[in-house]
Amino acid sequence: MSFWQGKRVLITGHTGFKGSWLSLWLHELGAELYGVALRPDTDPALFDQLGLSTQLDHCIGDIRDPETLRKRVDETQPDVVFHLAAQPLVLASYDDPLATWNSNVMGTAHMLQALRGLSRPCAAVMITTDKVYENREWVHPYREDDPLGGHDPYSASKAASELVIASYRKSFFADSPVRIVSVRAGNVIGGGDWAQNRIVPDIVRALAAGRAVSVRNVTARRPWQHVLEPLSGYLRLAEAMSGAGSDALAAAYNFGPELGDVRPVGDLVTAALTHWPGDWSDGSDPAARHEAGLLSLDIERARSDLHYAPRWGFDHAVEQTIKWYRAVQQGESPNAISRAQINAFGAP
Repeated sequence: MSFWQGKRVLITGHTGFKGSWLSLWLHELGAELYGVALRPDTDPALFDQLGLSTQLDHCIGDIRDPETLRKRVDETQPDVVFHLAAQPLVLASYDDPLATWNSNVMGTAHMLQALRGLSRPCAAVMITTDKVYENREWVHPYREDDPLGGHDPYSASKAASELVIASYRKSFFADSPVRIVSVRAGNVIGGGDWAQNRIVPDIVRALAAGRAVSVRNVTARRPWQHVLEPLSGYLRLAEAMSGAGSDALAAAYNFGPELGDVRPVGDLVTAALTHWPGDWSDGSDPAARHEAGLLSLDIERARSDLHYAPRWGFDHAVEQTIKWYRAVQQGESPNAISRAQINAFGAP
């Protein structure tokens, strides 16, 4: 029987891109799912495309409201928590930095505070980002113990949330049955991402409209990975946290691709166009707001502790991503193709 069969799992941000994929996967694994999140903010939205509102206990709520989270944790009594809810976009953080800090820092604090009320075993996986590191544009990959920081409000807020997580873990959960870890993933791609100012949705919208793809940051190098890669790491980590000896697990884990798959944005666009032919142009703006030029992650801790290893390399991840969008555009069921990709990826 699957570890996840009948497990009570609470997901914050279940209406988002990663949250929707995680919810679908956990439903496939037999978990008893509960969610709390804002309504989807894109049109279309993967959550709606997958029909997830009928597959879990779906609650609309704001993590900036501590009482919402306290009540949700109290009524669900989860075995596992995945905290994904956040303001996830760098450019949006420049437009509304206070909302970003409120969601990413205080929302995380509210979740942790709510978990203090649990008196039963629970594995809580707090999702942050690869951008929590003080980015010095160096070539070696960042390790979990490297200094945290952030230039833009999004990155800084996520680094701050890591400090909140570490503080709560040491101050309130040292002798608790609730175990807390944070996870930092690379740049995820996959079908059903419809956010603004993200490269894959930008590619898809342009090609569907018959336009050339305008690329704003051609040379920036990122640790690209299919969305199922970090989700498999989160699932594997949560399972390990629920077992004997889990106190020895580290406080933070990176989940990223092999170093050879840290590629420029231009490579991603070129690879996408091999599966959906079209043109692209360099839309770089010298006056654009700052975004990191080089970022990669060291995943040796996850490899050692969890026997984690990426399965879908860069080319296959791009192929599966574009295949999803093209299939949906041609009338295939988003739910069916997403489940097929989960099955092809394999067990967590």
